Amino acid sequence: MSVAAFVLTGGHSTRMGRDKALLPYGDGTLVERVAQVAQRAAGVVHLVGAPERYVHLGFPCLSERYEGCGPMSGIEAALRHGFDWNLIVACDMPRLDDNWLGRLVGMATGGMKSAVVAAHADGRLEPLCAVYHARLQTHFETALAEGRFSVWKLLETIDFSRFAVDDEEYVANLNTMDDWARWGQ
Repeated sequence: MSVAAFVLTGGHSTRMGRDKALLPYGDGTLVERVAQVAQRAAGVVHLVGAPERYVHLGFPCLSERYEGCGPMSGIEAALRHGFDWNLIVACDMPRLDDNWLGRLVGMATGGMKSAVVAAHADGRLEPLCAVYHARLQTHFETALAEGRFSVWKLLETIDFSRFAVDDEEYVANLNTMDDWARWGQ
């Protein structure tokens, strides 16, 4: 059973006004920080996005077949990469925790469902902080080919488990420069 993490580098970051993934964080960038945390949780990590923008960071990069179709395209690219279990995280979650992510991965690999998705106490899901089995790749590919780009709608069609968000900061994401200013470092 193989496991890998995939960090979705994001689209055009229109609300942020600049590439979120490359925001400065510590001694590097936000995406490097998230990739390092994901790597500790899963053992292997790849960035999903335009290789020409991110390859200089030293992580393997995957291109998307369905560019411009949102996170569905990034998840589909990860699922076809050849690992059984795929930890998917967004690049804009600066407070992810590797131990918590490791427990998320453990629930997926030890369970009977096709996916495990982070869930808030109020029931809201975080489909960009989840583990998906490779067998779901055809579901994502079919949805994309049919012009359906909502990960939440796709989740309605598959059997998945919910994984409790222990700390809301783990999955808080950055969408605007105001968000970034509030988080600081």
